[in-house]
Amino acid sequence: MKLEKEYVDYLISKTEEIVKIDSPTGYTENAAAFVKKEFEDLGFKAYYANKGGVIVEFGGKDKDNGLLLEAHVDTLGGMVSKIKSNGRLELTNLGGMNPNNAETENVKVITKFAGEYEGTFQLNDASIHVNKKYDENKREWSSCEVVLDEDVHSVDDVKKLGISVGDIVCFDPNFRVTKSGYIKSRFLDDKLSVGIIFAFAKYIKDNNIIPERAIYAHITVYEEVGHGGCGNVPEGCTEVMSVDMGCVGEDLNCTERQVSICAKDSNGPYNYNIVKTLIKTAMDNEIDYAVDVYPMYGSDAEASLRAGNDLRHGLIGAGVYASHGYERSHKDGAENTLKLLIAYLLQ
Repeated sequence: MKLEKEYVDYLISKTEEIVKIDSPTGYTENAAAFVKKEFEDLGFKAYYANKGGVIVEFGGKDKDNGLLLEAHVDTLGGMVSKIKSNGRLELTNLGGMNPNNAETENVKVITKFAGEYEGTFQLNDASIHVNKKYDENKREWSSCEVVLDEDVHSVDDVKKLGISVGDIVCFDPNFRVTKSGYIKSRFLDDKLSVGIIFAFAKYIKDNNIIPERAIYAHITVYEEVGHGGCGNVPEGCTEVMSVDMGCVGEDLNCTERQVSICAKDSNGPYNYNIVKTLIKTAMDNEIDYAVDVYPMYGSDAEASLRAGNDLRHGLIGAGVYASHGYERSHKDGAENTLKLLIAYLLQ
């Protein structure tokens, strides 16, 4: 299957734009507004769910056999849980943020009423020339801290800035694309998939396609805490497809340059007939794919089923290495995922 280069360039550009909008779980309004406007600018009806996600209607003839695409715009992050006596901040995680791969990252503290402040997430007593136990110290939320880029040395100093418990802490994504086509950034899970769905929407618009079956998208905002897809399934949908990262790692088949088709994750198997059809579609269209069983994973599609919806479900996504860390994918993986969406839904 051939796909014009413009669609890959477009999805990478939109991925970069949305990656740079801070949106840890619980602080997603700006990213959701961007998503809604982008779909509207492409000519599609988009509206907010009460939880804050965005529902999009792509049209289609058969409204009694609709399909819902799900991807999420919420990411990992932190929240201020304590202002320490030395003027540093202790955090609690939002989603699966891990202090081991967050250490030394630049952060932004979003206060409720006093603007934003910069800082760095560091191990307590982070100077190697001072801390004799630097190598031994376990990286935990209680043993790490945000060092604010402000002249603060006490609890009162920090409070005077307007920083308080419950403020959101965003970690820099550090997005870049290499000459060889690798995409490196935090939060490709799952903003790369949102970029892919943008490109899918553009493809429908550019080619004046009316799908045979009604197609919708729900860009969710609580996937990282497990209930993003619990609700907001449009009437008439019989199938839900999560577009999320494909896992890359030891004992798995997928690489960053492929689209991953998930047969089973830690919550159980995906619909057998959908998995078979996705594989056959990839084979028939010469799309580079892999099939895997993910050892530690859950998706929006499963959340939709756990909420009581009667749906067939599937999961695909571009291969992503170093999940929940500084992640890496490739243009080819994004392109193959877009190709599979087009072939599965529109051909």
